[in-house]
Amino acid sequence: MKVLIVKTSSMGDVIHTFPALEDACRARPDIAFDWCVEEAFAGIVALHPAIGTIHTVAIRRWRKSLFDTNTWRQAAALRRALRACRYDLVVDAQGLLKSALVARQARAPIAGFDRSSAREPSATLFYDVPYAVPRDLHAIERTRRLFGLALGYRPDLSTLDSGIVAPMGTIAGIDGKAAFLLHGTSREDKKWPAEDWIGTARLLVERGMTPVTTWSNEREKAVAEAIAKAVPSTVVLPKSPLADIAAILGRSTLVIGADTGLTHLASAFGLPTVAVFLATEPGLTGPRGQYASTLLAASGARVTPAQVVAEAERLLELSRANTRKY
Repeated sequence: MKVLIVKTSSMGDVIHTFPALEDACRARPDIAFDWCVEEAFAGIVALHPAIGTIHTVAIRRWRKSLFDTNTWRQAAALRRALRACRYDLVVDAQGLLKSALVARQARAPIAGFDRSSAREPSATLFYDVPYAVPRDLHAIERTRRLFGLALGYRPDLSTLDSGIVAPMGTIAGIDGKAAFLLHGTSREDKKWPAEDWIGTARLLVERGMTPVTTWSNEREKAVAEAIAKAVPSTVVLPKSPLADIAAILGRSTLVIGADTGLTHLASAFGLPTVAVFLATEPGLTGPRGQYASTLLAASGARVTPAQVVAEAERLLELSRANTRKY
């Protein structure tokens, strides 16, 4: 049986789908899985060894040039590629109109959330087999339940395994344990102040760790350089492809991050991960994992570097304790 997963974006949403895929691989070893995803996240999807063909879309880019010949040519090429694969089923795990339209291009039966469950009810007009999944569950659990219903098994929700493998990678210039600081995020109100990142870096150095950070735009570069200037042992990685950053992230000892996709990736890798949420609620979309924890700024209260590092130490000790058991 050949199944296409449609989950195009965002990075966090893509990562939240991995546990459902891992469930399915264990329960239905007879299924071969492919995935359709935004071009920027193809390297993230490739982290799961069960995925065969990765089809890429560029909806964000295509929207900016709807009347361009190249846009239509690329969309037509995607449609041909999807139909050539002759899928037995498409699972739209996103529940949006855009993802439903992509799923439709495969010309195969489509399973997805029903009208009361989908993020955009209009998407369900394109589904052949809709399923009811409560909306008040975490995104990871919702997707695991959807896959179970669509593929005929009951997921074991008492366990959580993403199944992804960190690619091989090293961090040049690291002397000691690497603590990756993910300060960059898409919205200004999600950003922890630079002085708090600096304070955190100092506390980590006192504990024998090497802060590591990176950047993807000029504003983030300024923050990364400010951390390195105040805490000279900080390693600032150059702007790099997402797959390269994922490889380095996966070899880190500790990750502290804002509400951003790479923080979700760290928790999916099973790394001790402290997420700092300032403007969003983590309940339905926050990082999940055995060694993941979220500190939330509630009612105007400030999350301090001391709180973050104390939580990081707790997670590191928990990780060490579990390692000693085995």
